[in-house]
Amino acid sequence: MKINRDNTHKKNIINNICKEIGLPANYVVKIVDDLISICNTGIHLKKKIKIKNFGTFLLKKKKKRIGRNPKDKINHEISERNVVTFKAADVFKKKINLNASK
Repeated sequence: MKINRDNTHKKNIINNICKEIGLPANYVVKIVDDLISICNTGIHLKKKIKIKNFGTFLLKKKKKRIGRNPKDKINHEISERNVVTFKAADVFKKKINLNASK
């Protein structure tokens, strides 16, 4: 069974910004790339990025643990790793849920 996912790609974001604002695509590409770079650096150095009225990205460290492959039931050690989590701001949640009740 294949799950159909409708993902938003960076190219789509750039095209939408170009249409909305009217800036040339090469400027928007630079802005989006710089924004992603700033977020990557910020999360790496500060472990937390808060964007007002949008949400907070947090870097969390997961400990190593034992996991089991459901197909063959064999236990494997899952190594410790860093994961990025996102907690949506209340303002963002309210905007998303405005149309949910209709």
